[in-house]
Amino acid sequence: MSSENDRQHQDLTRTFSRLWKYIVLFVLVVASTIVFYLKNEESSTISLNYKVEKDSLKLTTTYLFENTNISYWKAPDSDTISNETKKQLVAYGKELIAHTAKYLGPKGSVMQLSNGMNCQNCHLDAGTKIYGNNYGSVASLYPKFRARSGKVEDIYKRVNDCIERSLNGKPLVNSSKEMQAIKAYIEFIGSNVPKGKKAEGSGFRELAYLERAADPLRGAEVYKGKCQSCHQANGEGVLNTEGNEYTYPPLWGVNSYNDGAGLYRLSNFARYVKYNMPLGVNHDNTQLSNEEAWDVAAFINSQERPHKIVDKDWPDISKKPIDHPFGPYADNFSEIQHKYGPFQPILDQQLEKSAMLKSDKEQSAKK
Repeated sequence: MSSENDRQHQDLTRTFSRLWKYIVLFVLVVASTIVFYLKNEESSTISLNYKVEKDSLKLTTTYLFENTNISYWKAPDSDTISNETKKQLVAYGKELIAHTAKYLGPKGSVMQLSNGMNCQNCHLDAGTKIYGNNYGSVASLYPKFRARSGKVEDIYKRVNDCIERSLNGKPLVNSSKEMQAIKAYIEFIGSNVPKGKKAEGSGFRELAYLERAADPLRGAEVYKGKCQSCHQANGEGVLNTEGNEYTYPPLWGVNSYNDGAGLYRLSNFARYVKYNMPLGVNHDNTQLSNEEAWDVAAFINSQERPHKIVDKDWPDISKKPIDHPFGPYADNFSEIQHKYGPFQPILDQQLEKSAMLKSDKEQSAKK
């Protein structure tokens, strides 16, 4: 009996031994496969790709996770500037971006030409925050043609556009010390981006469209819960103790950006708040849902604000963005839908027209 038990025990031991070897071999194969995959995927990037479906021409957003190691742009350190005159000019430019109102606002120490907001209110961290509407690509891409004006624009024009629209002010003279300082600062922080290239993380991060129109009423509730504590119940913002600069900028009313500003387009404002607000969040650590971002943008941009006559904007109306809130348009959608959405039907029609034009050109080329 004892001998029989011993044999059974030995058989069981051998069985477990063989099973353990197979497990170890399996783990090694899986681990080797993972290491091989990661090595081959090391240099790729996460990209946002748009695919036009042949049947419906619907724009669908497809995220291809090809790399988790994106190298975002970072502004260079001004301490690396050896020329003291240039260093001081760049420093003054940064100061003007961060505290515009102290120098150029209603109580400005240099001149009074703006509404009291700072450039930094729209271009966060003095224009250096990733996906915070930074200046990383300005020096590398300007001068460039802009469909809004229908002309080639330089940095001077781009700066004054912001002053006249977002700051609802009067333009700076190109030769002024202030304009030269702002230009020097923008050129310096973008000096590490090759000419013609776009800095990784510049502008706004993409945000999927809603299937419905953005809702100002829902947005009002988001505003009360997420924004009102800083920007106040009537969107008036909070002035500093000296009264010459906003600690928290006004989001509507006479001292806010006018309706010709870039943030008056719903997609820009929604992307801005999604990846930057409430203050302290960033593109990797957001707080608002996509719907909340679109709805609060709709609420804020439905409020009263200064009006700018923009009758010369978009001389080619077919180039207007789908969320440009003022007609005329090259399609049959209303101003309300162009402002609040839903945007996908507008986009679908644009894609269909584009496909037809391309087809016509190809047919003409064959004749």
